[in-house]
Amino acid sequence: MADKIDTRAVGLDVGLAFIRWLTGAENLHYGLWTGLDVTAGNLKAAQETYTAKLFGYLPAGKLRILDIGGGAGETAKKLLALGHEVEIVVPSSFLAGRCRINAPGAKVHECTFEAFTGAGPFDLCLFSESFQYIPFAESLPKCATLLAPGGAVVIADCFRTEAYKGRQIHGPQPGGGHGLAAFRAALVGSAFAIAVEDDITDAVAPSIDLEQQLFNVIGHGVTRVSGEIRMKKPAAHWTLTRFVGLFLTKKRRANLMQRLTATDRTAATFRHFNRYLMLRLERKA
Repeated sequence: MADKIDTRAVGLDVGLAFIRWLTGAENLHYGLWTGLDVTAGNLKAAQETYTAKLFGYLPAGKLRILDIGGGAGETAKKLLALGHEVEIVVPSSFLAGRCRINAPGAKVHECTFEAFTGAGPFDLCLFSESFQYIPFAESLPKCATLLAPGGAVVIADCFRTEAYKGRQIHGPQPGGGHGLAAFRAALVGSAFAIAVEDDITDAVAPSIDLEQQLFNVIGHGVTRVSGEIRMKKPAAHWTLTRFVGLFLTKKRRANLMQRLTATDRTAATFRHFNRYLMLRLERKA
């Protein structure tokens, strides 16, 4: 049997290539848009502003950092340049490869955080848009075993508001993550308390508008070309449709076209269903 095509890896590769072309880096995180027009030309500046704010949550001094869910290694590269020691945990083999290229000074662990068996102590556990993918029972308890005395946890991520009642009620909505109320409840029984917290939802929400504009531009092109071929070359259109069907089911094609042509993913809906927080957690006394 032929190997299954890894559409996620292909999508990441294409997406990173586009972001690299547009910004010169492979950042996968939101931008911070305060004072910036929401345009593709400002994406690099918005992402750099985000990173600068994130680094403001780091404890003082040179740190041994565990970058959990380290994306393509861009954050680790900047941390290394500041003189920190960095290890990255990332489950995707594709992203692990990008981390080794972008942050060659970092040690890369190609596994989930739950399966991570590296040795501490670390001064910092960093979750930059990765906390939402790890169950509460694994995230903070494991951090407590890995951190040195006085070590901290920094989280930058989305949390769902009480307004979000699930995909079956609202359909797909921008954002994601653990419920905010559930997160605060989990903190009560954890080894950590919030030392610093900042709600930056309004500043990152325009990233959703920019993303949707990009998808709509692609969708317009796909729709325009498809319509022209269907009208003037119907046999070629039938063949092309059958070819695409080898890789995507009818449902997936419909979902993709919905993503490319819809206009309901907006900054306003993001704000309604999410809170984007930056936090530093420290051990309870």
